[in-house]
Parts: sequence; C-alpha cells; structure tokens
Amino acid sequence: MNKVLLVTGGSRGIGAATALLAAQSGWAVAVNYTANSLAADEVVRQIRASGGQAMSVQADVADEAQVLRMFEHIDAKFGRLTGLVNNAGVVDVTARVDEMSVARWKRMFDINVIGSLICAREAVRRMSTRHGGEGGSIVNISSAASRLGSPGQYVDYAAAKGAIDAFTIGLAKEVAAEGVRVNAVRPGLIETEIHASGGLPNRVKDLQHLVPAQRGGTAEEVAEGIVWLLSDKASYTTMSFLDISGGR
Repeated sequence: MNKVLLVTGGSRGIGAATALLAAQSGWAVAVNYTANSLAADEVVRQIRASGGQAMSVQADVADEAQVLRMFEHIDAKFGRLTGLVNNAGVVDVTARVDEMSVARWKRMFDINVIGSLICAREAVRRMSTRHGGEGGSIVNISSAASRLGSPGQYVDYAAAKGAIDAFTIGLAKEVAAEGVRVNAVRPGLIETEIHASGGLPNRVKDLQHLVPAQRGGTAEEVAEGIVWLLSDKASYTTMSFLDISGGR
C-alpha cells in the first residue's frame, strides 16, 4: 500500500511535528497550510533534507472548493491518499459563553468541525474499498477540552472538539469494514503557538500545576501517538481515543 499522508494545519505545532515524524516512518507527506507558506515550506525542506518526500499545499479547510483543489493536487503528485491527520484548528480569545458572538461560533465550527468533515469525506472516497481504495487511517485531533469543557476560557472550542469525538465514533463504525480505521488523539496542555493566538501565551506554564505530571507536553510527544495510530502497528485499533495529557 502507498503511504501517502495529508496533515492539515501541518506548518506548525503538532501538525509540523507529525509531518516530520511520519516522513521518518516512510510516509510521503502533504503539508497543508492556510496562509503561512514559509512555515509549510520549511517543514517540507526539513523532510526532503532527510531523504523523505513532501509537498506543501494551501487550503482553508473550511472552504470546500479549496479542499477539493488540495486533494486534486495530492492525487496528481503522490497518488491515492492512505492517511489523514485532521489537525487544522483554531481557538479564540478567552471569554465566557455569555460574552461570545455567533460569528465567533461559526468560525470555530466551520474550521474545527466542518473542515474535518470535508477532509474526512474526501479521504474516505480515496481510502475505502467501497470506492476502489486499499484502506487507510484517519486520525482526528480532538482535545482534552472535550472532556473538561474549558469553562471561563473557550467552551465553544470544547464543544467543537466534543463534536469531533462523536464524529470519530460514527465514522469509525461506518467504514471499519471498508479497510479504513478512524481514531482520535486528545492532547492536553501542549507547548504550541495556539495558546498565543488565543491571547494566552503563558497558558501552559500557568496551568501546568493542574496536570498530574506537573508539566506541559510537547508537540513531538503528541506526534508519537498520532503516527502510531496511522501505522500498521495499530491495525486492529479503530474508534479509539488516545489521551496525551499528562493525566489531566
């Protein structure tokens, strides 16, 4: 089977760490980005410098037309997709629900939920034996927030990740007999740039006392779990949730 992987939001953080590690495991990696082409190109450069295959591909996952174009580029460059990491996502500034706008919620769900659904649909159309594929693996990036709720910070983000959990369960059951495995990783407090984009650059340091392990995690630690779920070593693992959260 070809090992062709798409990592959405692959230019930084967990996505970049996953792309780099997957390439070391023999995957040809498509590194998706929305706007930061330089960061995506740097990930591609590092993979190629280590002897791997990679391409950068632009698409806002919330825009169906852009996603379809992205998949066409991957088809042409690497062939039929066999792995997908639904990693692209956003947070927003800290707020209570009674302070949030509908525009914020629509952005949150368009990117974090609808985007993952679109990408998964296109992946299944390429992976499923029902569509002439050879099988494959989808890993959705959820969050410990789906269990914790993120009160007083971003309940809407937690709700979106709760939707990803439900989607993981349903899709896993739907395509299990078609050679496609669907699992999710739920990272906890991880040292990435996403916290700064939500206005809390010191969030991990400020909250690490709440983690039983007493520290934040790294993107590389999360990538290890993702790449394992993608691999044949997890061949009997589907509809599973891997919490990488230091016990939180």
